[in-house]
Amino acid sequence: MTVNSKLKIVVLGASGYTGAELLRLVAAHGGIEVVAVTAARRAGSPLGDVHPHLGGLMLPDLVTVDDVDWSTADAVFSCLPHGTAQAAIASLPGHLKVVDLSADYRFSDPGVYAEWYGREHVAPGLQRDAVYGLTEIRRDEITAARVVANPGCYTTTSELPLVPCLEEGLIDTSTIVIDAKSGVSGAGREARQSSLHTEVSEGLRAYGIARHRHAPEIDQELSRAAGQPVTCTFTPHLVPMNRGILATIYVSLKPGVVHQDLRAALARRYRDEPFVRLTEEGKAPSTHEVRGSNLCLIGIFADRVPGRAILVSALDNLVKGASGQALQNMNVMTGQDETRGLPQVAVFP
Repeated sequence: MTVNSKLKIVVLGASGYTGAELLRLVAAHGGIEVVAVTAARRAGSPLGDVHPHLGGLMLPDLVTVDDVDWSTADAVFSCLPHGTAQAAIASLPGHLKVVDLSADYRFSDPGVYAEWYGREHVAPGLQRDAVYGLTEIRRDEITAARVVANPGCYTTTSELPLVPCLEEGLIDTSTIVIDAKSGVSGAGREARQSSLHTEVSEGLRAYGIARHRHAPEIDQELSRAAGQPVTCTFTPHLVPMNRGILATIYVSLKPGVVHQDLRAALARRYRDEPFVRLTEEGKAPSTHEVRGSNLCLIGIFADRVPGRAILVSALDNLVKGASGQALQNMNVMTGQDETRGLPQVAVFP
């Protein structure tokens, strides 16, 4: 890719929310040309028929994966479902840079993937070689990667506050509790009873208790940061809003550590990061403050129980929790300005 040329991309699985959000962000990028968008069941349809808000962008009609001319592309964003993405990515030509938004390439241990996703991986070698795409933490590896596994939305919300604390050995690794709440778009666009308006509106419920698939992903990255095994308690909740995740994280401090030490560790780690910001002392972040942006906001508080602290983090599950971080990773992989195409101001109200 030359200085003045555009990165030519293919978006696989463009009919869902993450595909739509990615195309919305790419429209403001200026350095990307979309050469193909795929959706197996909607092949042949204009993109505007599937996503009316994108109808004015003059993007290609949807096609099947078999109809893509890969010689015209430099890079691929895969928004295919878990289980489907692994084979599709493994079969791609080797010249393509790939960011995968499914879980198929997030786990360094194929056995963990098989346990939690119920299938063996078809390309375990490629799975081991893929780089986990938590951009602020793994940037150097992402720069040289061919395949980047974009983190999950809950995992990004949890890992960004916790990784610096574990890297500096400030918190107990055995007592981490993550209570996270997500908007309904996190459940995807497929019709199901649990995400109907009447099932979600005016209610709040926990789900995936003790068995949510993001738990082992969080454990993997927290263990890497701590340099020892970490197993957290993680419980997600579904709330009646379209976008946003708020995680409230409870930690026990090592002897002699106070909550200001956590704040100092996060401030050092993210001092020069455009998308991770700490709130003012005593102020908790809100999903309103990140909606539509690629930001993650983090607040740090002393618990009333001595020796404990509370971290609160917020992000937009479709942007920093998915498509925004994917675009951020692709910017890094292709040597572009990391912030290009990524909003830093929330949409409000």
